[in-house]
Formats: sequence, structure tokens, C-alpha cells
Amino acid sequence: MSGGYVNLDNASLTRVSVAFVSKYIALEGGDGSGKSTVVVALATRLETDGGEVVMVREPGGTPLGEVVRGLLLDSDRLDDWAEVFLFAAQRAELAREVIAPALSAGKWVVSDRTYYSSIAYQGRGRGLGEDEVRAINEKGLDGVVPDHVFVLDVDPETALARQHAADRIGKEGVDFQEKVRAAYLGLAESEPDKVVVLDGSLPADKLVDLIAAVVL
Repeated sequence: MSGGYVNLDNASLTRVSVAFVSKYIALEGGDGSGKSTVVVALATRLETDGGEVVMVREPGGTPLGEVVRGLLLDSDRLDDWAEVFLFAAQRAELAREVIAPALSAGKWVVSDRTYYSSIAYQGRGRGLGEDEVRAINEKGLDGVVPDHVFVLDVDPETALARQHAADRIGKEGVDFQEKVRAAYLGLAESEPDKVVVLDGSLPADKLVDLIAAVVL
């Protein structure tokens, strides 16, 4: 991919029945990239198409996860490795308590972030090692991982300016977000069948169209 966008309008994509594809979709990207807006728009499209949809967010999504969310995003400071393990703990709880049951019931799951965020933010951004952070998270997830990851790519300076109220991690600045962006582009290069980079400057409805062309 070399950091470019996949042209889903022209890409050679094999369209298959929903029955034969995973219903677990994740939206990723830097702070201010517009993921939350697209998650809601995508869930609406899937429901219009007749599906049952569960929307989740990370950190959060369970009583434990929401408590941990406050610690992760609102603390004045946090040790880098503590950050890794807190993210992994709430994620394992979410996978077991919400995501796995929803998928077993045949529902779509649309997630605002997944463990790919930790690979990018803590693995690359914090410099803790992408393989190390991946291994910690995958151990706890026990195979409950998305089959489709869409990264909304936006210039970090532009994205940070979009934020209404930056949390602790969102305040890290442009240099940190550049590292995060580079990690996402690297993941797309190494996992082209799973991770797709989309131009985050496009309108939400256009982004949903591009995602739907892959998952429906």
C-alpha cells in the first residue's frame, strides 16, 4: 500500500454473502479522525439493510470498562505499561461480555477502536514495542478480534484541531500522533486483507459507502 489509500471503487473485491464474512467491524484512526461519527452512520446503514447491530467503544462498553476509561483518559499521569495493561484488561472484558455473545447471536458489532489502537498508540507512540503490545492484548482476547479494520487517515494537525475537548492521550501533540499514524499505515501494509486505510477527509456517508462495499 505504501501509505496510500485503497481505491475501493475500483479494487478487485470479491463480494460474498454476509453469512460468509465476519460481522465484527472496527474503526480506527488518530484522535480527531472522525471514527465515532462513522461508527454511528455505519451502524445505521447496517440496520437499514436489515441487520441487528451492537455498537461498542474502547475503552469502555462494560461497567468495568467505563471505570477504566476514566482512569485512562482523565488521569493526570499514568505509567506507560500501566496504560497498556489497563487497555488490555477492559478490552478482554468487553470481548467476553459483549462482543462474543453478540457475534454468536448473529449480530453485527461495530467498534470505535480495538486493540489495533494499543499497537499504534502504546506500541509505536509510546515506544513500547508493537509486537509486545499485540501479544499482551491477543492473549486476553482469545481470538475475539475483528476481521475488518478501517483506518480513517487524517493529517494529525488537522485531526487534533477537530477535537472538541482533548483527553489525556489526545493532548499528546502532533509528533506523537505522527508516530500513531505511521503505525496504522504500517499495519495496513503488513495486513492488507484486514486493515484498510480510508481518506478520513471524505464525508461520513461516502466512507460508509466504501466500508459497505467490503462488508455487505
